Amino acid sequence: MMQRLLQFTLDLFDAHPAPPARAAGPKSGKPPAKPRAPKPVASIPRPQPAAEADFIGPQLPAQTLQQALAPATFRHPRATRESVLDGILVAYEFRRGKRKTIGFSAGAEGLTVSAPKWVPLYEIDKAVLEKSGWILAKLQETRERHERMESARIEWKDGTTLPFLGDEVIVVIDPRHAFGGVGAELKTHTPEVLLQGKGDAANETLPGVAQLILHVGLPHHASPEQIRDAVQAWLMRQAKRIFIERLNHFAPQLGVQWHKLSLSSAGTRWGSASADGSIRLNWRLVHFRQSVIDYVVVHELSHLRVMDHSPRFWDTVRTIVPDYAELRGQLKDEAIPRW
Repeated sequence: MMQRLLQFTLDLFDAHPAPPARAAGPKSGKPPAKPRAPKPVASIPRPQPAAEADFIGPQLPAQTLQQALAPATFRHPRATRESVLDGILVAYEFRRGKRKTIGFSAGAEGLTVSAPKWVPLYEIDKAVLEKSGWILAKLQETRERHERMESARIEWKDGTTLPFLGDEVIVVIDPRHAFGGVGAELKTHTPEVLLQGKGDAANETLPGVAQLILHVGLPHHASPEQIRDAVQAWLMRQAKRIFIERLNHFAPQLGVQWHKLSLSSAGTRWGSASADGSIRLNWRLVHFRQSVIDYVVVHELSHLRVMDHSPRFWDTVRTIVPDYAELRGQLKDEAIPRW
């Protein structure tokens, strides 16, 4: 039984079984032919050690640097049309409306293309292709900014950190105090650093780097939402105090008067101004350095003199903030916490 099983296994894996022996024919004068040697059977070659370059695989077609670095697709959640721009699929939201020209808007959701009702679709496709460089650059810039904001999202718990006026603040839950009814208090803590040495310098302590600690009057079992709300309330109080101080500082220099301040929570707008002297400023500006806040304050106060963004307006801003262009860029580039 075992012999049959062994023979069956050998027959199964034999790709070219030997032909059965031919029966001897009648005798003839010719000597019997010598048996032919079996032809070599092609087999899978055994892997051999190879150089590192051998593992690269088939060579891919050449790519531009933009294609290699850019994501494969950009897809708007309400996309109705799509185009392939420099090898990248862009699915965009398409709108018809009462307008005279084709418009492009690249935001957090993706690309939106707006066009007059009379423009045919082939002209829309042509315009998108002609604008491909701008579209891809803006979409990539928006995606990178979104990723930076997501990476800066705060985990609301004891010991979390957040930026305040460009510095890092550590949130500490402190149920022992109500902090005068305001819910939180910022304190500076300077830890001592122990230096281990020899002789007279043994176990010497020196002041370390000062830390900003925001003590929040909540119980240790407070929920993340409670911690977030308490910290936000404190930040908004600080924002209003700082904004009023800076408005009063710069208004006389610009020769204008402001009458009302409102705090906003807009997602993409840092401030606005009305001709009646009303100013709206985003409270999240307190995450930035003082110089960035000053630029936004001067920007809005300058609108009380020039209600547009003409060269005259920017000249007005420049008289107070000469480096406004650099500070303006920081509003776009720096990652602030996502609430």
